Amino acid sequence: MKIERLDKYMWRIPKEGKMRVDAIVFTDAESVEDPQFKEAMKQLMNVATLPGIVEYALAMPDIHWGYGFPIGGVAAFDTKNGIISPGGVGFDINCGVRLMKTDLMYEDVRARLKSLVETIYEMVPAGVGARGDIVLGKKGLRKVLVEGAEWAVKAGYGMEEDLERIEDGGKIHPADPNYVSEEAFERGSDELGTLGAGNHFIEVQMVEEIYDKDLAEFFGLEVGTITVMIHSGSRGFGHQVATDYIRLMRDGLKEHNRDLPDKQLINAPFEHPLGQAYYSAMNCAANYAFANREILGHLVRKAFWKVFGKDTRVELIYDVAHNIAKVEEYEIDGKRKKLVVHRKGATRSLGPGNEKVPEIYRDVGQPVIIPGDMGTASYLLIGTKKAEEETFGSTAHGAGRVLGRSAALKRWSYREILDELEKKNIVVMSKSKKTLVEEAPEAYKDVDRVVHIVHEIGISRKVARMVPLGVVKG
Repeated sequence: MKIERLDKYMWRIPKEGKMRVDAIVFTDAESVEDPQFKEAMKQLMNVATLPGIVEYALAMPDIHWGYGFPIGGVAAFDTKNGIISPGGVGFDINCGVRLMKTDLMYEDVRARLKSLVETIYEMVPAGVGARGDIVLGKKGLRKVLVEGAEWAVKAGYGMEEDLERIEDGGKIHPADPNYVSEEAFERGSDELGTLGAGNHFIEVQMVEEIYDKDLAEFFGLEVGTITVMIHSGSRGFGHQVATDYIRLMRDGLKEHNRDLPDKQLINAPFEHPLGQAYYSAMNCAANYAFANREILGHLVRKAFWKVFGKDTRVELIYDVAHNIAKVEEYEIDGKRKKLVVHRKGATRSLGPGNEKVPEIYRDVGQPVIIPGDMGTASYLLIGTKKAEEETFGSTAHGAGRVLGRSAALKRWSYREILDELEKKNIVVMSKSKKTLVEEAPEAYKDVDRVVHIVHEIGISRKVARMVPLGVVKG
């Protein structure tokens, strides 16, 4: 593998063998020397061999090994002669993050922080196989799959103004439930409004640092402001959709997928009936996830109201997807082209004036949310024109793992992690001791480094840094 340094934080693997395009990664020299990085880069080189890929296969600074595509990977395929791949989206379709702000300051919550975290823990079902209070028959669930977050608001879980602060308004089309299996319907029937396990979380945070005073003021943030971050996705429903279509593509498109460098890169031509079916089913799962986070957001609102009173303001700043494939237009060789942009563990980062940015943010650009691990920090950034020009409007999505879950369990104990968080005065409640250890802060890359790189490159700009005060995990 030949890696060329193009700039301080930009590296290239020139196309070789069956690669159709170069592989480009944004990272620092320290990461390039990491053996785990090399494994993820091999996956990126494999992505570069897929039909219809344009420009380059991209990786963000939080890149690490994933299913088929590396996590932190971005790849765009021509809609006419390119493909769509479940591995390029991931099993947790539209796993994403929302950031909410309150009108409370640190001094307002300090004495009641433990009570707040306990109330959130009581009100939000969390953990593997968690079941929510919302149980829907097939007819009701079909509506969720088409209407997304809009369904949640109409059902009383959220506010109308939330919808203009969600990527794509919280509803993506085409989303035809007829392309969704009975198994997916069954798995999704009682998981709406549940957090899930793994790296999913609800975090009460405080704004610790402001980098752009004008933008922070625009978002209503100052040092000491209490915010909430929610990380969750499409739960078992999305996992089943991915599982179903990996099988269908494997069995139904054997000749097309015959020469894949990795069977996990299974795919369908985008315009093939199976490609279109997956695209629609994936959008159904994305809408399920938007509805799920909208419900979770409202449950958190109610927890704040219970502890601090009904006049407490808990407002959505933004909600972004980071496991998805979207049809978007970009300039390729001087012409505007429709592309299927796969972002797997990557966030959209659109600049000012882009029509895909909600009207309330169009003058400043799209809010970008990059969470860290539960012991460090998270960031609010803003999208840029440079991202649209160089990364298909994409940036990093988080800190990115450096240590697998089983390795984390061997290295640390539950007591060690708890003691570490207590030293930082972080209140933690988790359904599972095992999950807490698997998600140890040291199992992740330094989020400050990741954010520094995307800021320095200019594919998103820092607005504010938030630190955790209380964490709820599955």
